[in-house]
Amino acid sequence: MEKGDVKLFGIWSSPFVLIVKWALRIKGVEYEYIEEDLSNKSNLLLEYNPVHKKVPVMVHNGKPIAESAVILEYIEETWKNNPILPDDPYERAMARFWCKFVVDKLSPPIWRLFISQGKEQEEAYALAIENLKILEQELQGKMFFCGETIGLADISIGPLAYVMPIYEEITKLKMVDAERFPLLCAWMEAFLNSPVVKDSLPPGEKLLLKYRALRESFLAKGNK
Repeated sequence: MEKGDVKLFGIWSSPFVLIVKWALRIKGVEYEYIEEDLSNKSNLLLEYNPVHKKVPVMVHNGKPIAESAVILEYIEETWKNNPILPDDPYERAMARFWCKFVVDKLSPPIWRLFISQGKEQEEAYALAIENLKILEQELQGKMFFCGETIGLADISIGPLAYVMPIYEEITKLKMVDAERFPLLCAWMEAFLNSPVVKDSLPPGEKLLLKYRALRESFLAKGNK
């Protein structure tokens, strides 16, 4: 495939953009990356995603696809090599289930504990730990959530592997440690060190500064 056939509009720090990059790398699809400024969105981005007006947007042969979960499904259906979903219908359903679990159950309390303090943060932390325990159990006997190779569920859960340590450093709240979550720790290490992932992560120090400022902004608004 020629590089010009696929374009990806994104921003460097977005985990939703990153999971699309991972899927494209697994498939070996070359693409042109276009960095957006969300404070001054390009006319192309607004044209390609008039509903949500946000990234990521992937354009394939001139046709735009928005929303990361939808883009992942499109990538899987379009490029059949190196599948990110199992062949078995039940296992495919379970992979999608864990993707939804992260969006609906795990990410919200982790985000809430990051942008709050006091009792609200304590409650969010407790809920996040309970949901992390569910993920830990799911990894019994497996290297990755989809088995022995990185699949759709791993890609969807993957941003937590590099974001949680940043949250932990900023909030001083430890969520994932080897004693409490040995399987999750092993998964995080294997995922982050995989060839697909390790060369595509955002700069750690730059991300730390961004998230620190983001938390301070949310806390300032909450104290007004």
